[in-house]
Amino acid sequence: MTRSSVAAVLAGAALLAGCTVGPNYQAPTLAVPPTFAEPQPSVTGATVDPARWWTAFGDATLTSLVERALKDSPDVALAASRVRQARLQEIAAYAVGRPTVDAVGNVSHVEFSKNAGFSSLASLFSGGSGGGSSSGGGIALPGSGITTFAAGFDASWEIDLFGGGRRGVEGAVARTDAAIWSQRDAAVTLSAEVAQAYFALRQDQTQIGVVEEELARQRRALEIAGNVAKVGLTPQIDVTRQRQSITSMEARIEPLRADTRVRIHALGILLGAEPESLSAELTAPPAAPVAIPLVPAGLPSDLLRRRPDIRAAERQLAASTADIGVAVADLYPKFKLTGMAEFLSTSLASLLSRDSIQASGAGGVSFPLLDWGRRKATVNIRKEDREQAYLRYKATVLGALRDVEDPLARIDAERRRNAALKRAVADAESTTRAVDAQYRTGFVAQNALIDAQIAVLNAREQLVASDAQLRLDTVALFKAIGGGWNEPKAG
Repeated sequence: MTRSSVAAVLAGAALLAGCTVGPNYQAPTLAVPPTFAEPQPSVTGATVDPARWWTAFGDATLTSLVERALKDSPDVALAASRVRQARLQEIAAYAVGRPTVDAVGNVSHVEFSKNAGFSSLASLFSGGSGGGSSSGGGIALPGSGITTFAAGFDASWEIDLFGGGRRGVEGAVARTDAAIWSQRDAAVTLSAEVAQAYFALRQDQTQIGVVEEELARQRRALEIAGNVAKVGLTPQIDVTRQRQSITSMEARIEPLRADTRVRIHALGILLGAEPESLSAELTAPPAAPVAIPLVPAGLPSDLLRRRPDIRAAERQLAASTADIGVAVADLYPKFKLTGMAEFLSTSLASLLSRDSIQASGAGGVSFPLLDWGRRKATVNIRKEDREQAYLRYKATVLGALRDVEDPLARIDAERRRNAALKRAVADAESTTRAVDAQYRTGFVAQNALIDAQIAVLNAREQLVASDAQLRLDTVALFKAIGGGWNEPKAG
């Protein structure tokens, strides 16, 4: 290829460099309601930091567990690995459409047959002789050999005239962004799972405490009933009833103890440790419960910015749009330039001399003529991929709206239920005190007292479950609004 022809190709490439086929990406616009339908609590005073929402519960153990999980969990490490992988794929995409240069070097030796004709060898080989005997003037004789040394560069360039490489870069960058948002979504999910497992554990432990407290009370009552029965003031059946009530509560407590062990195992795995690793730390009964924070859910439009899964779905849509351009570019001609420059000599001493320079160049073009519709089908496949990515994005947005509305509804209803249960506990305890006084004076039978005690136990257990449910619903709301990640500071 002459210098003028190379220059013409390069000039044409420069003119077409701005030609990028395929659709340009435009971020989707979805209409979302101006406000959430479910009622939100009015929040006054200090606001909750959504990046570290778990600290709003004021539980040092919970804070420690979540932050250790975010540091050591295999799920977060896996998401981080996917980000690194996406960045490497981005580097590979940038290389498409750029010249490549390889350094080459070789040494070759040809040993000629003694039975070959001299004239045929003379027409094929010339230059200085290698090892063994050879004729003068650089012609190798039969039975002799030639050693050739070469060192230089090979270069090739497939010119990205129609932007297939540039679309590939767009797709790779979008996928890197999607991987980053998926990593943040993994952190959001993990922190919520740790908090939910922790509060479920504390619910079981609190219920165990409630049952054990009632057991202690009834064991004292059994001792008193036994002493009274011995002197004939009460029938022996009262002792039997009291013992039966105690046995039922003892059976009631065992499943709760098993659940606590299971939840401790789950927390260990979430933290990337052995199932039993947290037993010593979490077996102790919980401290006094703290207030449940009020969560400002904000506006539905905030979810489009805040939710990592929505942001990841949008970036996947951008990548799918770029993939269409990559496929469309395959419908157009491809231009390729290749060249080689090397030093070639039969003598290592003269290899780097000016006279040893050898160069070649070539230009080529290929145009798809007949592929039985494969390339066009690939374009349509990529269009369907984009349509599916858009539908996934839309479904993610709609799911996010529901994820907020549901816990808002549950929290509103559970707060009212919780207040009613507190009144129920107070009433049940008051009733039990009155029945106990009547039993001691002989106005009511013992089964009435046992029924009243069981009513207190049931009411207290329901209140414990309601407190735990409020915490679980609050965690679900924090997760729904995308809490648990923070934008890294620039610089």
